[in-house]
Amino acid sequence: MNSVEDKRRREKQVVELMIRLYCRKHHGARGALCPRCQALADYAAARSDHCPFMQTKTFCSNCKVHCYRADMREQIRAVMRFAGPRMLLYHPVLAVRHLWESRREKKRLEDSP
Repeated sequence: MNSVEDKRRREKQVVELMIRLYCRKHHGARGALCPRCQALADYAAARSDHCPFMQTKTFCSNCKVHCYRADMREQIRAVMRFAGPRMLLYHPVLAVRHLWESRREKKRLEDSP
């Protein structure tokens, strides 16, 4: 598998884990996601699958083009605000990797002309 596909797979994995954590804590879902969270997870995966910038970006938050519909963007922001800090407790390796890659990408963007 090439690095772009690895990035795509990791991004989808992290987003799904965050949505699962959010759904479990807010909607009491165990195992399967509630319909609204499942729709968000499916939408996020589809956006990732069709992202033309995957080779040059790390995460959607660092992208200049926001391809999410406004309603889905608000939902994913709520998920990220809630689940982001909690990922350190539930999935520490993924959380640290995400922080490290985000900081590296922001530094790269600041250093580029």
